[in-house]
Parts: sequence; structure tokens; C-alpha cells
Amino acid sequence: MAGRYVALLRGINVGGRNRLPMADLAAIFTDLGCTRVRTWIQSGNVVFEAGAALARQIPGRVAEGIAARHALTVPVVLRSAAELQAVAKRHPLAAGADASCLAVMFLARRPTAAAAAALDPQRSPGDTFRLIGREVFLCCPGGMARSKLTNACFDKALGTVSTTRNWRTVRKLAEMTGEK
Repeated sequence: MAGRYVALLRGINVGGRNRLPMADLAAIFTDLGCTRVRTWIQSGNVVFEAGAALARQIPGRVAEGIAARHALTVPVVLRSAAELQAVAKRHPLAAGADASCLAVMFLARRPTAAAAAALDPQRSPGDTFRLIGREVFLCCPGGMARSKLTNACFDKALGTVSTTRNWRTVRKLAEMTGEK
């Protein structure tokens, strides 16, 4: 039985770099056997259905397909519909914060306890974060562009790959994964 998933690609169509048309991206998923493939905005968000075995292969196979067809190296992070919906219900830094300041960094793998404990909560004064499982919840009142809480910072510290989505996008993707 097919389940619903969301693939979150990092660093495409940002600032005119790593151009990847969404129709081409959707075709990669369809060619791999995914169904009900839909993209959301131009920054690499793909909602799709697939069996569990295929879904586990999607990050690697999609990255390979993008490299072969477009000569781009693009990390892909996967969440099930249930996982994404759970994230969208519980931003722990939302109380009293402007929603435009909120984001979620999705990690490819859960970090070790030692790596998590070594994170510097003062890295970006004024910004806050909370690591829960495979997500880093962010509140950046000065804007993400000014924050020192970057993907590169967390990737290095936690030994994994991450991609970030603003709160509005997280909620929209959760809504899309729940649609029949």
C-alpha cells in the first residue's frame, strides 16, 4: 500500500542558482514509480505517494536523477505525511512570536546526543532554536538571511544534511499531505 510523503530538496532555484524546473523534478519522481506527484513553489518541495520500500530509496535516487539530468548536487530529505503533520502542529518557539520569524530545519538523520549537546545556543544572538528529534525549530526575529543559524552550521555540528523551510511552507506542505 502506498503512503504519502514529502521530499524537501536543498538549495535549488535560490538566488538564480541551481535552476531546476518543477516539471522536470516531478518527472524524476514519476519515472521512479511515485504517484500523485505535486510540487509546491519553486524551491524543491514534492508531495507524492509511494510504497515504503520505494520511499526509503527516494532521497538517494532523486539526488542521482538530478545529478544525471541537470548536473546538480542536491541533498534530498524525506518525511512521511504523518511526520510532517506532527511537525506542523508543534513549533515549540511559536508562543508570542511572529509567524514570519519561524522556520524548521529538517535533518536527514537524527544527530547523536553528544552532537546535540555541543550546539551553541548563543551562536546567533537574538535567534533561538530547539532540536527535537530530526528537526531544528528556529525563531529568527531579525530574519533568516541575517541569522548565523545556517544549514552549514548545523550540518557540520550535527554530522548530517539539513534543509530549511519557513513556517508558512511547513504548514502548507502538511495541508497538502493530508489532502485526499
